[in-house]
Amino acid sequence: MVQTLDEDNAVDPWRRRVRRGRRQMPLWQELPLLLVVAFCLAVLIRTFLLQAFFIPSGSMEDTLLIGDRVLVNKVVYDVRDPVRGEIVVFRGTDRWAPQVDEQPDPGFAGKVGRTVGDLVGVSRPGEKDFIKRVIGVPGDRIKCCDSQGRVTVNGTPLNEPYVLRDSPLDLPPNPGECRSRRFDEVVVPPGQIFVMGDHREVSQDARCQGPVPIDNVVGRAFMVVWPSSRWGSLPVPSTFEDVPGPVVAAPGALPVRPSPQGGVLLILPLVAALRGSRAFRTVASGPAT
Repeated sequence: MVQTLDEDNAVDPWRRRVRRGRRQMPLWQELPLLLVVAFCLAVLIRTFLLQAFFIPSGSMEDTLLIGDRVLVNKVVYDVRDPVRGEIVVFRGTDRWAPQVDEQPDPGFAGKVGRTVGDLVGVSRPGEKDFIKRVIGVPGDRIKCCDSQGRVTVNGTPLNEPYVLRDSPLDLPPNPGECRSRRFDEVVVPPGQIFVMGDHREVSQDARCQGPVPIDNVVGRAFMVVWPSSRWGSLPVPSTFEDVPGPVVAAPGALPVRPSPQGGVLLILPLVAALRGSRAFRTVASGPAT
């Protein structure tokens, strides 16, 4: 139907009132509001879904380097237990020595900065936060070494391409330190995991500090997000594919291997919700840095 001029004039005032009622707020008002919303979302994501962790030591070299920041999925282990080969962040038990030195008092401004950084998940780790690779799950029998100096899990030797610097074989084993490659057979207790660093020469791990309760695991590190030159996923290697099941199955464990990109999918709806904002479009269209 073709609208006549008189009809158009009759509805124009109503349309103008609707348009005035729906007028967007100015950018100088919308941008601070968006920043507050983004901060709140960051806190929620950090608390329940994802968190960025800073790598303070070389115990996972060359998979992870000092200064890398990794993204950790904090919900995956709410539905299943860790599996061999995954890289996990966890809180060490009383037996685990701190991996970061105490820092001098940073003052009020420094404390505020640390608090904000901790809220959004970009601060330095606490002295009891560790990141290692899962080598054994509950019921596994782990020892070192076979005739070729390899770690064995349930009698199967591991070919570990991610270990570039291993501990020496000529040092006698000592339960109180991790300098030697050799250690006696360990049966992983129920509800715990056996973890080791990829840089075995310097890693202080379950060889000398004992297994870690699964309840202490914060989440799975699945991606390096900084620096940009090292951006990439942290997949589960094929090393453990031929390892037989544990002697005692972990109760409630689900033999499901998650996609390395699983954590990223959790934040896509949030990004999509923000894209409709004019302030978001203005910030996102700025020059790349």
